[in-house]
Amino acid sequence: MNLKKLAIICLPAVIIGCATQPPAPVYGGNSPVQPQAPQQPKHQPPAPTNVEPPSGVETTPLQDHSINPVPLQELRPVEPIENNIPSAPIPNDQSSSEPASENPQPPQSNNEQPPAPKPPVIVEAPPPPVVEEHQPMPFEPYESTAANSPAVGVLLANANQNSKAGDLDVAVTTIERAIRIEPRNPNLYYKLAVIRLKQSKPRLAEDLAKKSALLASTNKQLKKHSWLLVAKAREIQKDYDGSKEAIEKANSF
Repeated sequence: MNLKKLAIICLPAVIIGCATQPPAPVYGGNSPVQPQAPQQPKHQPPAPTNVEPPSGVETTPLQDHSINPVPLQELRPVEPIENNIPSAPIPNDQSSSEPASENPQPPQSNNEQPPAPKPPVIVEAPPPPVVEEHQPMPFEPYESTAANSPAVGVLLANANQNSKAGDLDVAVTTIERAIRIEPRNPNLYYKLAVIRLKQSKPRLAEDLAKKSALLASTNKQLKKHSWLLVAKAREIQKDYDGSKEAIEKANSF
């Protein structure tokens, strides 16, 4: 019974003592830790401002060691970089690599006249090339003596009369009738080529003369004159190279 009474008496004191202590920190729990309030510093008396130096100590005032301000110079505009580049020194006459002549020439006086300028050189243009004029080729029609049929002989005679009279179209029609009778007669093609040449139709004359030279297989005289007629027709067409080739071929027979 005494222990129970003692416990009842001491229990309130223990509870009050526990209530005045801060709670112990809990590790691993989710409850936040309450921070402790900072302790205020104790009040200290202010330091004395006017402290008298101890006796026997001499004091000297501090000297003003501040630097006098230097006045700022006036700002000038910055010159461009090109103007700031120093120019290359000009070498003197004495420092040149060429040695000075031992006997320098005296300066010319004002009375002396300068040398006269040289006349300009005139370059003559080469003369133009001389173009040789083409000499016209002489041409005479060939009169064949080959025998013809009576009908073809009559037509050829009429064609020659019409050609001499200036009726070239009638002469052409007459020879074409003769060619229909004898289509492989080389004399008829040669006669027709001569009339076409008189009509200023050199292209037709050249074709007819070639056919005449082709049909005249064994008649060399007719072949030669046929190629001469080709050369004349080409000359009229201003084909001078072709005309020379035809003449060379005619001379081969």
